[in-house]
Amino acid sequence: MDANERARFEQLTLPHLERLHGLARTLVRDPAEADDLVQETYVRAFRGFANFELREYGARPWLMRIQCNVFYSSRGRRRREPTLAEDLNFDDLVHEVADPLLEPLTAEDLNWDHFDEELKHAVQELQVEHQTVLLLWAIDRLTYREIADVCGCPIGTVMSRLYRARQFLCRRLRGFVHDRKCRGEKSV
Repeated sequence: MDANERARFEQLTLPHLERLHGLARTLVRDPAEADDLVQETYVRAFRGFANFELREYGARPWLMRIQCNVFYSSRGRRRREPTLAEDLNFDDLVHEVADPLLEPLTAEDLNWDHFDEELKHAVQELQVEHQTVLLLWAIDRLTYREIADVCGCPIGTVMSRLYRARQFLCRRLRGFVHDRKCRGEKSV
């Protein structure tokens, strides 16, 4: 790669470094692993830059897709490794199978004290595929098509994952409301 191409690569990709770090920290939850994930993302992007076609939404979805592919590939390798039965979390299985009908909460139903921390924990409990779609949609404001491109899946899968993420958060945060008897209380 010549100096002009390298400068173009840096100009298009480096503005997205902070967001890629944020997504990586969300995916792996370990700062060192997150740094490795971002580094591997940029290495692969640099190698594939000659084939990159700039589209109207820029380089961010392309970089995020590379990052998701790197993450899912490494996670797939880990899944194929032997595991101990004590490492399995049967609570996740219960959440996946159970899907009760829930009425949506309104803003008036919530006491907003400590809500940010509770929401953060609830998002961290999501399955990584659901969490990724939710964050790309809510934080990065990508369209369904862009998210599908980033995750390498059909739009229907994106919509399904987003729906499941919302349902999980609704169930999880409804418990927050009921546990603290916030229903009907107004924040001051």
